[in-house]
Amino acid sequence: MDGVPDANRSAVGRTCSTPMPDPSTLDYYAATAGPAPDHPPLAGRVASRVCVVGGGFAGLNTALGLVERGVDDVTVLEARTIGHGASGRNGGFVFAGYSRGEAALLEDLGPRRAKALYQRTRDAVALVRSRSERYAIDCDRVDGGVMWANWFRDASVLDARRRLLAEHFDTEWRPIDRARLRMQVKSERYSGALFEPQAFHFHPLKYARGLARTLAHAGAAIHADTPATSLRRDGAGWRVETTTGVVEAEHVVLSCGGYLAGLVARVDAAVLPIATYILVTEPLGARAAEVLETTAAVYDTRFAFDYYRLLPDTRLLWGGRISVRDRDPQDVERLLLRDLLRVFPQLDGVRIDHAWSGLMSYARHEMPQIAQIAPGLWVAQAFGGHGVAPTTVAGEVLASAIADGDPTWRDYADYGLDSAMKPWGYAGAQAAYWWLQAKDAWKDWREGGAARP
Repeated sequence: MDGVPDANRSAVGRTCSTPMPDPSTLDYYAATAGPAPDHPPLAGRVASRVCVVGGGFAGLNTALGLVERGVDDVTVLEARTIGHGASGRNGGFVFAGYSRGEAALLEDLGPRRAKALYQRTRDAVALVRSRSERYAIDCDRVDGGVMWANWFRDASVLDARRRLLAEHFDTEWRPIDRARLRMQVKSERYSGALFEPQAFHFHPLKYARGLARTLAHAGAAIHADTPATSLRRDGAGWRVETTTGVVEAEHVVLSCGGYLAGLVARVDAAVLPIATYILVTEPLGARAAEVLETTAAVYDTRFAFDYYRLLPDTRLLWGGRISVRDRDPQDVERLLLRDLLRVFPQLDGVRIDHAWSGLMSYARHEMPQIAQIAPGLWVAQAFGGHGVAPTTVAGEVLASAIADGDPTWRDYADYGLDSAMKPWGYAGAQAAYWWLQAKDAWKDWREGGAARP
């Protein structure tokens, strides 16, 4: 939800009400973020203390964390444009946690370690908020919280997670009964919800560009349209070759998600690119109140959940589904519109202005891979569909390691570069998704097909 797509898929239908480039080549965020900043390609040979490969949230947060710790000799290389991938195309949800759920995290690590890792994401939510204010990043932030709406009648789903979060993670998600929820989310679909008040949602591409602008003002070098083509040890440091030049650095941070393209084979082999989909409606105007009377972002309790929120211009952003298959905008619109109308039938006939498909990077263990894999060579990837807070965590952990020698990154050693078993991993991931989706459908059917009394 907060970590959707990379593929350059995009708009169908009409544009937003404000002037913008041709929407046939743009997703909603690119269409509304204004002109892309000028970060010229690398030219020639440069020396830098740290070279960050990847201009998404993981890379930008690492670079900013370094600058904030006094390390301003930083070079960021981005193959396309800042925020081009998942960081600039996601659902825009910002809340604590990882793609791996809290119960699994507790089972993996035990109470103390699980709580510590989870707390870092809570701190990261606060850091994203404070950075948007400190650096005057206009990212359409809405401090409305997040709702986890129960698709099923079984109230124990909500109760169990609420107790788990309170008892083991010192986190209060507030219960909302069906009647109160119905006043805020105008659907018969849900039986109740939990509300996380510290969460928010925003325009992720504007935030990514704001981070890049902050870095540039602080003296860091940012080069777009500069794909890295090779990486090798060079004396005590590293040599990163690109299509337009070379960076020699003491430290290199690989933060390319699923798009490393073989730069380091075992790093690339540790993630699977998994597709998910988003659409954005026409401006709803007064009709928005027929759908939502809350500023919260919403997702539901199924494995393959829907997620949605109202945008500042009264459009509804709707995302969902998980697949190994990337799709064109027309297919995305067809699939997601069906899901949308299942929840909000009152929007029948709504025009869809943007739809896109793209790729997130997942590890088999569903946790970020944050590690030093050789002296001075660092990795931050595999943030899945829950990436804004964890990428911020990764940036802080790696920046502290490089600048101060902080060993905190070792806390993620349980979640290493396990092989994703490509290409067979794609079939396994798709089969697992279908199985869990079928379990949700079976439970839904047993309850009568809807969470109605």
